[in-house]
Amino acid sequence: MTVTPFPIARARAATRAPHRAIGIWLLVCAGLVFAMAVIGAITRLTESGLSITEWKPVTGALPPLSDAAWAEEFAKYQATPEFALKHSGMDLAQFKGIFFWEWFHRLVGRLIGVVFLLPFLVFLATRRVPRSLVPRLAGLFVLGGLQGALGWYMVKSGLVNRPDVSHYRLAAHLSLAVLIYVAMLATALPLLFPAASGTLHRARGSLRRHAGIAMGLVATTMVWGAFTAGLDAGQAYNTWPLMNGTLAPEEMWNLSPAWLNFLENTAAVQFTHRWLAILTGLVVWSYAFRALRAGVQGRVRALAIAVAVMVLVQISLGISTLLMFVPVHVAATHQAGALVLLGLFTWTVMEYRRA
Repeated sequence: MTVTPFPIARARAATRAPHRAIGIWLLVCAGLVFAMAVIGAITRLTESGLSITEWKPVTGALPPLSDAAWAEEFAKYQATPEFALKHSGMDLAQFKGIFFWEWFHRLVGRLIGVVFLLPFLVFLATRRVPRSLVPRLAGLFVLGGLQGALGWYMVKSGLVNRPDVSHYRLAAHLSLAVLIYVAMLATALPLLFPAASGTLHRARGSLRRHAGIAMGLVATTMVWGAFTAGLDAGQAYNTWPLMNGTLAPEEMWNLSPAWLNFLENTAAVQFTHRWLAILTGLVVWSYAFRALRAGVQGRVRALAIAVAVMVLVQISLGISTLLMFVPVHVAATHQAGALVLLGLFTWTVMEYRRA
């Protein structure tokens, strides 16, 4: 009598099904974090981030619903340094435009909390979450709460004595969002895709380190991108490859000590972001060349090609953003491109780790 393997296959599929559901849920959450980061970029680019002057995690979910409520909200904004120094001619209709983006940004943050917490509680109640994942998932929820608090801490820096948020707090806010995004992907992908069978290549360890370095450079370049945005550094030196006719402008050394220029000097911050991007591109391309030459197959090969193409697209978007004086749609796409590239490298590193 021949024993059919189908019952065993069905049993294995049933075992994997709960894990797959968790993976899909986390992938949806990561997509929402991606969307929130892009909406955050639009909020910054449209100078909408200081339009809501209070943090009301629950009651703030609804926008003003009457003319009196709008007038009250506008009066609060008129008392801010940003209105006095930059937008004193703004009327109520214009205020409603910038209010929308900040409100929408916060709304998506609340939505992420709900979409994460409710399924998590259901998975816990039905015992579908592997014990090893419970601390990590709980940690992700805590990080999400901290991200909301950090966002308000960032906004507060622009409501007193200055018309802009601190670029340090802006970079911290983006960095925590990126950490949550990467952690969600790193948790979801192994649940959705089986590990590559066998050894990818005898140089797997070297390639994995190379991919990790490239991923770290992508993240570091994003941090300097946040510095660039926070200091409005993209509004100056709108030429490429030189900065208004010179490789390194003299004014990029105006601050003392010298290292402070790379954190707070507009020229030096843009210079750093430019050349970090080029260095990142070279490291990514060299990784892709090595991986393809080593003969990696399957998903790792596809990912190597994808990162090589994506980093070229990303650099092109960065140059276009600069030359076009930072249009909102191009700059927001540039932010999205960085997240795509980081996501591809997260997947790449996970493939090497599990091989």
